[in-house]
Amino acid sequence: MTSKQRAYLRSLAMQMDPVFQIGKNGVTPEFTAAVSEGLEARELIKISVLQSCLDDPRQLAVTLAGRTRSQVVEVIGRKIVLYKEGRDDKKKIYLPGEKKKQL
Repeated sequence: MTSKQRAYLRSLAMQMDPVFQIGKNGVTPEFTAAVSEGLEARELIKISVLQSCLDDPRQLAVTLAGRTRSQVVEVIGRKIVLYKEGRDDKKKIYLPGEKKKQL
């Protein structure tokens, strides 16, 4: 992912509300499955790390990205933004430099 594409995704994420929250239980297999489903449906999601979670948000982002096969767009404070490219038939977000597939 280029820096221009990352900047575009950050601009899209600014307008979003967090879809998930990580609490004191951290990243459980059930939470990972829910995030994976969210990424399949939306491609770009924002996650909020609550104060009760003692883990480092950057480390949580890397762990979640690895488990869901997504990319970390940014981590600002206690907010994580993840992106996973959608399948061609259900793609919603086209990054700068990508060509839209003709139907």
